[in-house]
Amino acid sequence: MAVTLADVARLAGVSPATVSRVINDSAKKVAPELRERVLAAVAQLHYVPNAHAQNVARPRKSAVGVIVHDVSDPYFAEITRGLQRQAGAQDRLLVICNSYREPERELAYVALLRAQQVHALILAGSGYHDDAFTARLNAELGAYQQAGGRVAVIGRHELVGSAVLPANEQGAYDLGCRVFHQGHRRVGVIAGPRLLTTTTDRLTGIRRAATELGVRLDHVVHADFTRDGGALATAELLDTVPDLTAIMALNDSMAVGALATLRDRGIPAPDQISVTGFDDMPIARDVTPALTTVRLPLVDMGDRAMALALDDDPGPLSERAPATVVWRSSCTPPS
Repeated sequence: MAVTLADVARLAGVSPATVSRVINDSAKKVAPELRERVLAAVAQLHYVPNAHAQNVARPRKSAVGVIVHDVSDPYFAEITRGLQRQAGAQDRLLVICNSYREPERELAYVALLRAQQVHALILAGSGYHDDAFTARLNAELGAYQQAGGRVAVIGRHELVGSAVLPANEQGAYDLGCRVFHQGHRRVGVIAGPRLLTTTTDRLTGIRRAATELGVRLDHVVHADFTRDGGALATAELLDTVPDLTAIMALNDSMAVGALATLRDRGIPAPDQISVTGFDDMPIARDVTPALTTVRLPLVDMGDRAMALALDDDPGPLSERAPATVVWRSSCTPPS
């Protein structure tokens, strides 16, 4: 028996009207708590709305559904630029959804975008170390593919579909070698959430460099992949290991937070503590000191993911995106 809107309302403990507002993205606001309950119920019941009823007149352009962690994050903003560039070239519309790194929300959006009968789905962002979630997401994506949909992902996922794979581990290894060759031995790492494969890959690269060069990497703090996450993680490192000579952040936003904390505490960078980032966001060259980092071709990654999703080749196809160390003034040999 098909799952109905009333079934979703009953499981979520809300009215059918509330479910309708969430699913149709109504102008009438729904409280965040209620929205979360509805999205969780949609995912649990595998509810697929009646797209025809939602769209009496469907636009002429075929839409592509894009799920990112947070489009306001500079990393995903750059990727979205590339997605839009290729989509525009192929006369496609984008429907962009923010998952905020919440697996259940991501799963719910896949179901909702399937219901809209989008031409392709693109998941841009890290995979998760969660086998049960991955299996459920693969089931949704597999059913979508069997119905003729196309899937592409950016980042390391154990998912069906084509993939653009950034060289996160190699880039982190190359950067680690440069930092350790400068003579840094008391190095702290501010890493992203443990659940994300991107965190694992970048941390693995730094650890590999440390092992090869005989450096002990004992000080790793996990936090959100944000400026505030980096600031808090840096404060924790400084409180526990005050004699650090370098802090390696696993993305540029965290590195900016690290520089802010050092500035607030009157610790000069890089004279006393060097700082590095990862991704080479536009802001990396404008902060003071300019940030040593690893450049990923983010706009091109978005462009290529869209091209793979729209390619007539049944695939799946896979492409690698190179990582390049960009050395700026935020990292110098320890004094």
